[in-house]
Amino acid sequence: MTTSTAPVLVAGAGPAGLVAALTLLQNGIPVRIIDKEPQYRIGQRGAGVWPRTFEVFHFLRVPEIYETAKPILPVREYKPGTIEPTKTFSMAPYNEPTPSIPYSNGKLIGQQTLEAILRPYLEKYGCFVELGTELQSFEQDGDRVLAKLIRRTNGQEVSEVLEASHLIGTDGAKGVARKQLGLTFLGETREDMHLVTGDICLEVKGLDRDHWHFFGDKFANLVSLRPTDEIAPDGFQFLVVTKDYDPKQLVADKELLFKSISENIGAEVNFRELVWASEFRPNVRMVDKFGVGRAFVAGDAAHVHSPAGGQGLNSSIQDAFNIAWKLSLVYKCLSPPSLLDTYTTERLPVIAEMLDVTTALLHRTASQDTTLEHALERGKKMNMLGINYRFSPIVKDEFSDAVPVKAYRVLEEGELVAGDRAPDSPGLRVLGRGKDDGETRMFDVFSPTRHTVLVLGPDVESAMDTVDALSMYSRKVLCPVIVLPQASGMGAAGLLDAGTREVEVLVDEAGHAYRAYLAVKGEMRVVVVRPDGVVGAIVHGSEGVMQYLGKIFV
Repeated sequence: MTTSTAPVLVAGAGPAGLVAALTLLQNGIPVRIIDKEPQYRIGQRGAGVWPRTFEVFHFLRVPEIYETAKPILPVREYKPGTIEPTKTFSMAPYNEPTPSIPYSNGKLIGQQTLEAILRPYLEKYGCFVELGTELQSFEQDGDRVLAKLIRRTNGQEVSEVLEASHLIGTDGAKGVARKQLGLTFLGETREDMHLVTGDICLEVKGLDRDHWHFFGDKFANLVSLRPTDEIAPDGFQFLVVTKDYDPKQLVADKELLFKSISENIGAEVNFRELVWASEFRPNVRMVDKFGVGRAFVAGDAAHVHSPAGGQGLNSSIQDAFNIAWKLSLVYKCLSPPSLLDTYTTERLPVIAEMLDVTTALLHRTASQDTTLEHALERGKKMNMLGINYRFSPIVKDEFSDAVPVKAYRVLEEGELVAGDRAPDSPGLRVLGRGKDDGETRMFDVFSPTRHTVLVLGPDVESAMDTVDALSMYSRKVLCPVIVLPQASGMGAAGLLDAGTREVEVLVDEAGHAYRAYLAVKGEMRVVVVRPDGVVGAIVHGSEGVMQYLGKIFV
């Protein structure tokens, strides 16, 4: 048995684990990330990615995920037992992008592809996923986590004791992390709904690749085929719901699976390859808290639910982003350990409401009174842009009364309260040391490695009071940015003064920032944006900023 050390251990290399590891690495925290599988998982699995998650990838500077993902195809419904279309409709209405919401629609990308895009970003920091390595058990005290790992290679097992500063368990619903922490996982298993899903290559004459195809009766025997070239030019992600066959038998016997699909399509099917298949039964469960001491859970290790609404992968990624930036500050001794308690405080209400939303969608899908179109309808709440932490103890707002709202809600543009997502704003002219340095957007100003303090004021001189108050903080963890209104009459002397004090100055040429952040020309408004792109504070000036930062930093 060998013994080793690592600052943070991430157990599980799915989307949540990869995002947690990448966020930590970008913050300069060394990471070991392990996965018990001997090879990378294949399969589309949870393919839906919603706008708020695309924003996370923007902040992490991983543009390929949005660029690779494909729009959600229109659904085509067929007369039972035939390939005669009866109806074509959109699952989610198209939303025009706006200056504050650049990612306004969900898209589809297979989990296998998403993970393959993320891994090289970790490797740039010298961090590689350790396959065939399982978290077997762990114990912790006030200073460390001692984790027992088992590495399996070529039929051999090697034990290792790893001493880590912290553990993030993203090892799934059946993983070790949650069980070792003794967290409850209350909920229910839907025994009345049993289905088979997977990836397949096939061809049906007359079946195009421009629609998401649904055959059969959704209450008895249904087949869904979603074309995706990520699998192959003839590849589909499939879903089979049947009362005529045992799902376990369909997974075990591919010929029986082919037979079931053919019977529902009602046409000759040329089956070429079954890439993978798995049975699935909806579980609706969640933990009572997201961590104990130095160990935390995220993603499926913390919550499982119906796939209706496609919220699972997205919620998992947002879990990981929340805990990782906080853990980075605590590890560096810049924040008190109590900051980690806010991971549970913030994420628990969001996940509880998310389970209510997805369960309601599941019930609607199973209802005898619901058409397929209504069952598959997805509203703006699914975009996850309205998810907020207004109730969090570490947010501060001097402009808004603390009115309770749902943690999971539809985003209302023209409204901004501390705890909400920070809006984007394009068309910002960058100024520095008396010259014009081009154009940027707010999302490119934000970073997962620091807080961004937006000082929206009439001129540089009035903003410098707040900027000077922040001089005690390293620019690596806190970046002040002066945002001036359109047609600002800032003099060269003021700009030079700002440049010598190492503060970025932006001019809101298009007026989008002042609208999105509800700033009034001629008045001072300071907005602090957290590393996760959430508004931490909206205050009048330096005193309010320092009060907010007092909740975050030691």
